[in-house]
Amino acid sequence: MKWWTVMFFTIFLAVMCCIRAGAENDADFTEVSARSAILVCRNNGRVIFEKNPDEKLGMASTTKIMTALIALEQAKAEDKEVTFKMNMAAEGSSMYLKDGYKLRLSDLAAGMMSVSGNDAANAAAFAVAGSKENFGKLMNSRAEQIGMKNTHFVTPSGLDDDGHYSTARDMAKLMDYAMNNEAFAELTAKKNVMVDFISPEKMSVSYRNHNKLLSLYEYCNGGKTGFTTKSGRCLVSSAEKEGVRLVAVTLNAPDDWNDHIKMYEYGFSKLSAVENADDGYCLNIDVAGGKADSVKLIPVKGVDYVKSSDSKGRLTRRVIADRFLYAPLEKGQAVGTAQYFLDGEKICEIPLVTDSAVDALESKKSIIQNIFDFFAGIFR
Repeated sequence: MKWWTVMFFTIFLAVMCCIRAGAENDADFTEVSARSAILVCRNNGRVIFEKNPDEKLGMASTTKIMTALIALEQAKAEDKEVTFKMNMAAEGSSMYLKDGYKLRLSDLAAGMMSVSGNDAANAAAFAVAGSKENFGKLMNSRAEQIGMKNTHFVTPSGLDDDGHYSTARDMAKLMDYAMNNEAFAELTAKKNVMVDFISPEKMSVSYRNHNKLLSLYEYCNGGKTGFTTKSGRCLVSSAEKEGVRLVAVTLNAPDDWNDHIKMYEYGFSKLSAVENADDGYCLNIDVAGGKADSVKLIPVKGVDYVKSSDSKGRLTRRVIADRFLYAPLEKGQAVGTAQYFLDGEKICEIPLVTDSAVDALESKKSIIQNIFDFFAGIFR
């Protein structure tokens, strides 16, 4: 056998070993315990990893993300006083509310997101919509607005029902949406919450968050646990590292904590954030009829985006603006847009505004107007 033949087979075998090793590493990662899972970048909506993401499954108490969100939105307008009644009671995890206890609607949300209180979820449903059935309609209406196409809510607590289901993809959409609510984001990040009851007076209870990922993983900033015998262990969580924001969902996952940590480590290794790209960009535009001949256009904010860590792509800009503008112009007036592309894909569109005001030139009066003003002055 000639030397070049030996060399060819040696290189071939080495390449195949590398490919196989890479495949084994990918296989190791995809071996999450969950029946259904997804990892999504909140910055741009990109799916980083998925496993049966559209399979309809029970989501147990992760349902309370929706219930708590609606309760907090209502509480922002009116944080009403809620009196707990026995028809609001429920089996399973609880805030241990008793008949006649009084607390705020926002405190019910705290009980849901910490100790997963089924009693708190039912009480919130009655307080907001008058019944669990009416609240279910409200939940489904909001799900449709969010774009949860394969979800149907029945119970505010997440207790099993044949008509109560979702998907990993839909629950990721819900968590992403909820994290944009400041009150929700603040609440879900707390390891402990203190609830001060209206009645019994001077009664305060500290509730510890069931989401252990807040302690197990340093970049975790929120989430909701869930479990029923039928649905198994369910977990929806969020994490942020160096500007990259991720959401992870696992449904029916025996090893959910490690599943989420594994997915996050994978996602953060693949992505990096770029902040204030194109900083300092400005564009001079001619002005007609103004005391200044031109004006500078600047973006209203910096260009923030997330890219693959190994991406060699270059950020490009496309400006949409008129060739000249007419005075008068106000400072900060939107007069164009800058579209930004990475690897040919549009990542954002940012308004361009004037950097300064431009006053219009005073128009010269006609002879007739001057004569009219002269006689008008005499008669006055």
